[in-house]
Amino acid sequence: MPVSDVATTHLDFTLALHRTLAAHGGNVCFSPYSVASALSLVTRAARGDTAAEPAGLLAGSTDRADRIDEVVEWLNKAAVLDDARSGQDTPSLAVSNTLWVWENLAIRSGFTDALRDWPSGAVRQAPFVKDPEGARIEINDDVARTTRDLIPELLPAGTIGDDTVAGLVNALYLKAAWTFAFKESDTAEDDFHAPSGAVRVPMMRQVERLGHAAANGWQLVELPAVGGVAASILLPDRPLEEAEPELDAATVTALLDAQRETMVRLRLPRVEVDVRCALKDALSSLGVRRMFQAGADFGELTDDPRLVVSDMLHQSVLRIDEAGLEGAAATAAMMRLVSAPATDPVTVTVDRPFLLLVRHRASGAIYFLARVVEP
Repeated sequence: MPVSDVATTHLDFTLALHRTLAAHGGNVCFSPYSVASALSLVTRAARGDTAAEPAGLLAGSTDRADRIDEVVEWLNKAAVLDDARSGQDTPSLAVSNTLWVWENLAIRSGFTDALRDWPSGAVRQAPFVKDPEGARIEINDDVARTTRDLIPELLPAGTIGDDTVAGLVNALYLKAAWTFAFKESDTAEDDFHAPSGAVRVPMMRQVERLGHAAANGWQLVELPAVGGVAASILLPDRPLEEAEPELDAATVTALLDAQRETMVRLRLPRVEVDVRCALKDALSSLGVRRMFQAGADFGELTDDPRLVVSDMLHQSVLRIDEAGLEGAAATAAMMRLVSAPATDPVTVTVDRPFLLLVRHRASGAIYFLARVVEP
């Protein structure tokens, strides 16, 4: 799969998940990179339909699910920033991928060996069954370290129960200065026209040579940052609630390809968002369901057939100011044991004569045999 194809399918995935998460309005913020990384880990742990559904979402369609290796390679390349130029602030990017396991869950060595090839890939034990709260604290503390305390509690109280036995967790931290910083002295209060009405916000101002494009009812302005990072602003010509549902990967790609450096007089509000979201319903609506159901096949991770993903939790924090951008995200696929694989129930209606055995299971001794003709 060419790199351009991987980027396109990643953008398709990003917009599809965004539409689902944005359905209820309000601020939305998530890290497609973190969610895709966690889903890729789940895919590597799974087999059959359990693997094909998330792989198909990440690779573009179910018939391309076998291309997940190239998606993973592409994600791993994005875990390294370009070297900053002399005199520029050094950017910071931290990524971790961790399998947390209960000590009594037997894990296949092939999965753990492969995980070590991921950015900061690691396997760690947590006292899930014996001390669920202690396991929650350990995982949260590890995420907090990676995210520089921007996400101190990814897993809220009650997230881990005594049937939780594993968790696949991705965490991400990014900080990069603008190539052309805004002057704080130019920032002033101005109106921002929210759906609820105009509100006064600190509005940053800049006149600079930036990437710009206008097409298909959208404008794009690209703010370059050190390390090969960029923030692309997408501003619709009509109200966002009208234009957003029609935004697709082709439109975004066309805007990115059409941008040309030009002088831009930019006014941009400072941004600070902190959003939690449960991904189970959103992913289910996009066709990723099998991994949440009893009978899911995580045979690449363990021989225990009872393992399912109980929930996928995500949190993103993003801050944009005069100096640059800072963001953190974490995604956790928490896994538990179910009593038995789920299958369609077998219907048995005892509405005719039958035999009944009452027996000692261990020895096979039969205490009673009854023939029931008229109960």
